[in-house]
Amino acid sequence: MRRVVITGQGTVNPLGHSVSETFAAFQNGVCAIGELEFRDVERLGIRIGGQVKGFRAEDCFDRQKISLYDRFTQFALVAAQEAIDQSGLEFNDSLTDRAGVALGTAGGGLNTWDDSYREVYQEQKSRVHPFVVPRLMNNAAASHVSMQHNLRGPGYSVSTACSSSNHAIGMAFQMIRTGLADVMLTGGSESMLCFGGIKAWEGLRVMSQDCCRPFSADRNGMVQGEGAAIFVLEEYEFARKRGAAIIAEIAGFAMTSDAADIVMPSVSGAARAIGGALADSGLSAGDIGYINAHGTGTAANDRTECAAVRQVFGQDAERLLLSSTKSMHGHLIGGTGAVELLACTMALNESVVPPTINYRKPDPECDLDVVPNEARRVRIDAALSNAFAFGGLNAVLAIRKL
Repeated sequence: MRRVVITGQGTVNPLGHSVSETFAAFQNGVCAIGELEFRDVERLGIRIGGQVKGFRAEDCFDRQKISLYDRFTQFALVAAQEAIDQSGLEFNDSLTDRAGVALGTAGGGLNTWDDSYREVYQEQKSRVHPFVVPRLMNNAAASHVSMQHNLRGPGYSVSTACSSSNHAIGMAFQMIRTGLADVMLTGGSESMLCFGGIKAWEGLRVMSQDCCRPFSADRNGMVQGEGAAIFVLEEYEFARKRGAAIIAEIAGFAMTSDAADIVMPSVSGAARAIGGALADSGLSAGDIGYINAHGTGTAANDRTECAAVRQVFGQDAERLLLSSTKSMHGHLIGGTGAVELLACTMALNESVVPPTINYRKPDPECDLDVVPNEARRVRIDAALSNAFAFGGLNAVLAIRKL
C-alpha cells in the first residue's frame, strides 16, 4: 500500500490564527476559554467558551464572498490557505484531477441557521437571505475549499459529531493509500457558538460553567469551542520527488461503533479503535509516546477513555503521556480532532507534549500521566489522536516521525 504524509497544516482556533501561534499557546499552557460574546448571550445559563477572538471576515474576504460564507466556512478557507502555502503545492492541470478535499463538521452553518430562525420567528420577517441554503449546508466548507483551489478529485464532508475531523482525515488517508487520489486537503471546521447552539447543549447538562478540567477529580463538564484545522496529505513518493518538507507520516487509522448508547461511551468501542489504529500502523504499544486524548472533562468520557487505554496498552500505559488540549481551546465538536492533531505533530517535531491545564485533583479512575498543567519536553516518535463521539462513533489516528 502507498504511504501517506502530511506536508502542510493550517488553523484558526481559540489559541491562535495560525499554527505557530497555536504551538506557542500549547507549549505555554494558555487557556483560551473565556466569556462568550454574541447576541442574546445574557439569556444563557452557560456563558463561557473557546471563542475565536479578533477574527474579522472583512480582513480575509471581499463582501461578495462573505455573503456566501458561514463562519465555519470562513475558518476552513483561511486554515486551508495556510496549509497549502506551507506545502508549496500548486494545483495545476496535471495535479488538479488527482487532488481532493474531505472535511469534518457536526453543525455546519449553525450560525446561519440561528440568524435565519431569529429573523423568521422572532423578528417576523417574511424572507431570508437567498444564500441561506448554500451557507448552512454541511458540505459548504468542503465545496468552497475545492472551488478556491481547483481541487477536482474526491470532495465531500463527514458528519459524525465529535469524531467528524478524525473520520475525515482517516478517510482522506485511505483514499491516497489506495490510489483514489494523490493529494487531499482534510481536517475539520466548526462554529456552534451562538445562542441556539449553546442553548441546545445546555439541555444535555454536560456543560461546565467555569472551566474545562479533564481527568481532574473535581471536573464538572465540557466547554465548547470553535475553529478549524486543515492538513495537506500527499502520497509519500509524490511528496519526496517534489522535495516537500514532510511534517509527519500518517501510519494508521481505525474506526469503530459502540452500537450501545447514543450518549454514553463504551470502553470496548474505544479500545477497539485504539487497538485497530495500532494494528493498521504496524506500530507496537511500546512505540507510542503520546496520546492526545478525547478528554472532554466529563466523568463518563474521561474514565472510559483511561480504561480503554489501559486495556490496549497494559503495562506500557505506565510510561505513556496522555493529555487533553480541550482544557485550553474547548471542545470544537466536529473540528476538534483536527486541532488536536496539531498537538501531535508538535510533539513529534518540537519534542514538546502539551499539558492538561486546570488539573487540580487526581482521580483514581484516571491514573495515567495526564501531563498536568505544564508542557513536558520529551522526544516523541509516534503518537495517537483519539476521538469518541456521541452515537458511539470512534476514530483514532496514528502518526509517526519520518
